[in-house]
Amino acid sequence: MGWLFYTDRRVKTYADEKAEITRLCSFETDIRKTELIKARKVGSTWYAAARVAKLDGSPVEDATYVTDADGSITFGAVFLTRYDDGCWGYKDMEESAGPVGSRAPLGILALLSDLKDPESYAHAWRQRCRDWAAIPDYEEGDRIKLAAPVRLTDGSTCQIVTATHYRRGRQKRRCYRIEETGGLVRLSKATLAGSTRLSSAKGAASPVLAEFYSDRDS
Repeated sequence: MGWLFYTDRRVKTYADEKAEITRLCSFETDIRKTELIKARKVGSTWYAAARVAKLDGSPVEDATYVTDADGSITFGAVFLTRYDDGCWGYKDMEESAGPVGSRAPLGILALLSDLKDPESYAHAWRQRCRDWAAIPDYEEGDRIKLAAPVRLTDGSTCQIVTATHYRRGRQKRRCYRIEETGGLVRLSKATLAGSTRLSSAKGAASPVLAEFYSDRDS
């Protein structure tokens, strides 16, 4: 399915967007009822868990999902969104269609029904979401080893960096100091996938914190 834009511009705020996502995930036929269980926005993308149940209470039979104990199934949905000349638009995908957006919070994933096929698109999508959630949120002074060397624009590479920041106006921007050269580099969160913290500035300043971080990283 392609993009759908609301030319009446009735969607303007976060609350408007959430109300529309709720409406899109809540509908009923003569046989089934679908309702939104939870939705979260990450960047410009909405991630949702929607439950499907039969009106007569009988179990929902589905080729993708294992029926839950109450007879329902809960699936994941992804809504890409953007504004074009003030008009809000979305493109929706069910998780089994293999959506590219893979940053669903773990709280959403925890609500979804089990999958029948471990090789399905939905299974791969959930794993990408978990991999994203597992990327550490490093703090100032953390010394980090990247999973693999990163090639920079000048052709050089770096693998061990220290989290720091620089200022642009009143804002602090996250960057990383390259151990070999002392230069600063911006790294995307995706670049930090599989990285490990070698040491922490907080831990180095306190034996108690050093022991805490050592236990947490082991």
